[in-house]
Amino acid sequence: MVQRREPTARQLRLGVELRRLREAAGLTTIEAAALLGVNRVQITHIESGITGVSEQRVRRLASHYACTDREFIEALVSMATDRTRGWWEEFRGLLPTPFLDLSELEHHARFLHHVAVLYVPGLLQTEGYARAVFSSRLPELPHEELELRIQHRKARQKIAIPYKALIHEAALRIRVKDRATSRAQLARLLELSEAEHITLRAIPFDLDDFAASSTMTYAGGPLPKLDTVVLDAPHGSVLIDSEAQLNIYRTRFHMVEAVSLEPNESRDFIHRLAKEL
Repeated sequence: MVQRREPTARQLRLGVELRRLREAAGLTTIEAAALLGVNRVQITHIESGITGVSEQRVRRLASHYACTDREFIEALVSMATDRTRGWWEEFRGLLPTPFLDLSELEHHARFLHHVAVLYVPGLLQTEGYARAVFSSRLPELPHEELELRIQHRKARQKIAIPYKALIHEAALRIRVKDRATSRAQLARLLELSEAEHITLRAIPFDLDDFAASSTMTYAGGPLPKLDTVVLDAPHGSVLIDSEAQLNIYRTRFHMVEAVSLEPNESRDFIHRLAKEL
């Protein structure tokens, strides 16, 4: 197959899962290659996402690796045969790759859970709020890239999968620009909280049992073992997919959810904050 110059996060994840299956079976790349009748370089390229892999080879590898989880195998086959060229591809070469990887992840996710501590989640931001956030970046973004980032963020907001957002009072109170921008953002949150697929819960300052929790997005895959956690980093997003780490972040989300206000209480809380502006 033709080698990819820049594998997407989804292509990389498929390679990682195939490598994990091989290692769990106790096989080397040389031994795996022999089972397929190829050389070890091809196995290495498949596991690193540099080259694609056919449905037939995914099934053969799963069989050789003694994987009996049919749902998992079908999910891997779906990842291998997916030829989706989503809307985010129009931004390729124009925006940093992590922006595109995040869009692809959200597109394929079954659900999204978000914990926001300092900023309102991107999927819920108004254009004015997003513009203020991107404009505060140092060094300053060129005008063209600033506009591209705003366009990209607005396109991301069209998803309609189940979405839970736990937003700390700090994020609700911080004025990224001015009172008008904050007032419009809170009004937007109140509007979105009425949508069937969105659950919005606030975390007031005076709630007990809220240990320092970083901003995170938990994206549900077709199976729990194919979930992904997204963490913000200075130079882009970090994607976490190890089973042990997924369990930690899954538990962390539920702990934060347990101490946050109920949706109706959250709407009342946000409404009170808006009246204070």
